[in-house]
Amino acid sequence: MAVEIVYETHSTTVDNEAGIATGWLPGRLSALGRRQAAELGERRRTGGFAAVFTSDLDRAVETARIAFPDGQPPLHQDVRLRECNYGDLNGTPVARIAAQRTRRIDDPFPGGQSYRN
Repeated sequence: MAVEIVYETHSTTVDNEAGIATGWLPGRLSALGRRQAAELGERRRTGGFAAVFTSDLDRAVETARIAFPDGQPPLHQDVRLRECNYGDLNGTPVARIAAQRTRRIDDPFPGGQSYRN
């Protein structure tokens, strides 16, 4: 039996709109993000999914709950699905993270992790 995995990111957050790299901070969806999450649900509702897996960060959980408000398919939160932990730089401007992106493939962000780990 073939298994198909469909990947979607969380919807637009207030931080995204402000140019902030949220990292491991919870984040919250903006008005646009809530509309995108509803559209995701409309687009994927008949997908026949057995489950939805999301990180445990608020913005990802909020996206999934808006997209699939009736709890079907079941939602599973997993810390391993979080984005990179920017450590001391969580919540800083995206430009600051982008300037270090190549260097942080293997070298962790201060107080955080590398992209590879």
